[in-house]
Formats: sequence, structure tokens, C-alpha cells
Amino acid sequence: MMTMSKRRSVRLGTLLVAGATMFVAPISTATPAGAQTGPPTDGFVLLAGDGGIFTHNVPFAGAPASDPTRCPDNTTDRAKPNGTCVSIALTPSGMGYWILNGDTGKVYAYGTAVFHGDPAQQFVGVGREFVPNGVAIVGTPTAQGYWVLEVGLSGTGSVYHFGDAQSFGDTTTVAQQTHHAFVGVPVGLAAASDGKGYWEVHSDGGVFAFGSAKFYGSMAGRPLAGRIVGVTAAADGKGYWLVAADGGVFAFGSARFAGSMHGQALNAPVIGMVRNPKGPGYWLAAGDGGIFGFGGAPWIGSEGGFQLHRPIVAIAAKRTAVT
Repeated sequence: MMTMSKRRSVRLGTLLVAGATMFVAPISTATPAGAQTGPPTDGFVLLAGDGGIFTHNVPFAGAPASDPTRCPDNTTDRAKPNGTCVSIALTPSGMGYWILNGDTGKVYAYGTAVFHGDPAQQFVGVGREFVPNGVAIVGTPTAQGYWVLEVGLSGTGSVYHFGDAQSFGDTTTVAQQTHHAFVGVPVGLAAASDGKGYWEVHSDGGVFAFGSAKFYGSMAGRPLAGRIVGVTAAADGKGYWLVAADGGVFAFGSARFAGSMHGQALNAPVIGMVRNPKGPGYWLAAGDGGIFGFGGAPWIGSEGGFQLHRPIVAIAAKRTAVT
């Protein structure tokens, strides 16, 4: 089913499909009946490949798109025709964010986010064919550091740590120690709630737990309608969700399944998901900016149905502590 999500000030008709609230054609300019909104940091941010930023209940703190040298298209030595920014992480307060350039390994800090270094500094003078591709950036619970997941020529994941983020291992280390071969490639990283571990996730659904992060299951070896594109940790750190490009959602541990877009027609593949920081449920984001809310995650807008300069490549929300 097509998503035609309109600007925040436009009322939208709704249609319930498989537990998802789908937003279709506008019917008036009034506020949607029963619409929920949260405090200005209890939403999410969408990142486009060219560094465009689209905020929904999160303060706008700047965007790499305003500087054409930061996230340009690159069609010569890297296959990134839609921009080179690939991932975004919010600070715990939601008042700032870090953005990762997947082509160069550079990290850009905005708002209250502080720059602590980046992988690019380790590859100065190295031929671009030997520089790994950035995949994901994840902040620590203190906002004083972050991890960056990159994939090199070996196809395994390397996790770089900056600020107060600590190293707990990665699949590159596992491969070197065990000579284990991996089926998928790294696509996502999620931090444990205590900041002392993380999960590295691969496109085949393989999950690899490091530090305090515990393994609760995976989709490795199971048939998938779409490749896995991301991972989101449960609020208590005792579980996680995996999301696939076809909109499939797979819950493990304390993470609870609340619905998915599997089997539904999409205008663009799903590129990621985030947990609702204010309560239950989660949002899925598609490359066209469409947003799909499940399990109580409120409707707070999307970019679906609007012309974007470059596709959406990532979605981020702030962390919340378990009370």
C-alpha cells in the first residue's frame, strides 16, 4: 500500500493494516483527531544521503547538506550515487546528533553533540580503495563518546571507539581469531543500555554480541523476504528488534513484536527503525521518507509523498533510561 504522508500541519486520513497506522490522502488542514505529540525531543530524525536532516519532535541543530563538501554524491570510486552520509545518532537529551560519512569515515557533530574523533583520522594518506565503508554510528549513554561500525575489504565489521566509548570486540576480531567465515555483511550496531557492550548485526540476520550485550537470537540461516537493514535495542537492554528491507520486524528477548510492513506494498524499501523513546512501540522508516508506527508509537509526521533531493538513509531517536 502506498504511503502519502503529508506535512505536519495537514490532517490525514488513516487506514489500519496489519496493526500499522498508514497515513494516506489529506482531508483537511485541521489537527488530526486524537493525534499524539510528545515533548520536543521525543521524536525522531531522518537523514538523507546528501546530509539533509528532517526533524520530527526533535530540535534541528544543523545539517551537512548546507555544505556540499560534506556528503556529496560519489560515483567514481565508491558506489554511492545518492550521497555519502549513511548514519545518524542522537545524544541522550535529543538536543544534538552525530552524522557519519560512510565514504570518508568522517563524523560531523551538531547541537550539543561533541566531536571526539573519527575513523578518517586513522586512514590519512591511505588509498581510498583500502579505506573501509562506514555503516553506523552509535552514541554512549553519557553523550561523551560514540562507536563507529565500518566494513572493510574482508566483509567483516570493525568497531572504532571514541571519547568514553570502549572497545569490546567486533567480527573482524572474531574472524582473525577463529577464521570463521560470515554469510552476511555488517549493516547495523546497537549499544547495550549500560554502555558496556553492543550488538553487531549482519544482512543475513546474524547477531553478534560483545561486552555486556547478551545474545537473544537471530535470523541467521532462516529464509528472509528482504535483507536485514538494522537493529534497535529494547529499552531495558535485554532484547532487540531486527528490521528487514521489506518491512519485516523480528523481536528477540524483551523486545515485543507490535507489527510490521511485511507483505505490504511499499513505495521504497525500509531503511531502519527506532524505538519510541516516550513509551511502547516503534517506527519504521522507508527510503522515500514514509513512516510506519506500531504498538503505540504516535504519528508525528513523515516526509513520504514529498520530493526529496536524495533518499532517506537513516532514522534515529534518543535513548531513554529504564525506570
